[in-house]
Amino acid sequence: MKRITTAVVLIPIVLLLVLRAPVFLLAAAAALVALLGVREVLAIAEHYGVEPIRCPTYIYTVLIFALVGAALTAQTQMMDMGAALLVLLAATAASIFLFLAAAITRTALASAYPAAAASVSALLYVALPLAFLLVIRELWAGGFLLLYLLGVVWTGDVCAYYVGRALGRHKLAPRISPGKTWEGAIASFAGALLAGGALFVHAPQISRAFYAAGLMTLRHAYLAKTPPPLAEILILSAVINVAAQIGDLTESLLKRGAGIKDSGALLPGHGGVLDRIDALLFAAPVLWYYAALRVLWRGHV
Repeated sequence: MKRITTAVVLIPIVLLLVLRAPVFLLAAAAALVALLGVREVLAIAEHYGVEPIRCPTYIYTVLIFALVGAALTAQTQMMDMGAALLVLLAATAASIFLFLAAAITRTALASAYPAAAASVSALLYVALPLAFLLVIRELWAGGFLLLYLLGVVWTGDVCAYYVGRALGRHKLAPRISPGKTWEGAIASFAGALLAGGALFVHAPQISRAFYAAGLMTLRHAYLAKTPPPLAEILILSAVINVAAQIGDLTESLLKRGAGIKDSGALLPGHGGVLDRIDALLFAAPVLWYYAALRVLWRGHV
């Protein structure tokens, strides 16, 4: 019951942020989620005997979103993507050297490298994918693209959970996540294909409905006269779903190795923030690269 209640409360808030929030507000919300996720990753690292570099990691996480948000004030789509990409690449590259430098002051020299590695991995694992979501939203039709991404990921998650509980017999990865089954994974894959295909087939109608309700601007709506071929969307939905399921298993691997059940206890019935966004963290880069390639090759998404 707690799981359903939390979802009912959070889903409308997430959709409002994704579809209507201005860039600075969405960047602030993404930074907050990233901070909570990074905090949980560093807490997991402690279970592996690593003493994280906490404060500089939190500051750097906020800085990334501040810089990406500033880059997205550019007026043209290509400039948005180019500036944001340069910021993300520079921030990622610089983080390696900055956290190694921050570890110089450590009394226990053997803890320096693991601490720096934990900070860099937390940024790459949590902050970078969430920053990709910001860039996607500011593309033409970006609001719809994020709606599509959330629809595919959430549908796959729901199908895996309920079908796995009802019909699951064959364990998918018993050493990592004993509750996951092949039946649930297949249901997740099928549900993602159906959701992704349906969303794009009816993209203009969905966009107009959200626009009429005041929940989407025309810039964020998908009203293309020549949408991508259905086969292309089904392939994209399939890749997103596989990435999402790998993301779910990856977080389970981290928790299993650390000997903990949940990454946190912030969300009743769901565990921590990382428990809720683990699939999205692997799925978001897939959609970003797809959108980037379409813009570079065709001039639009």
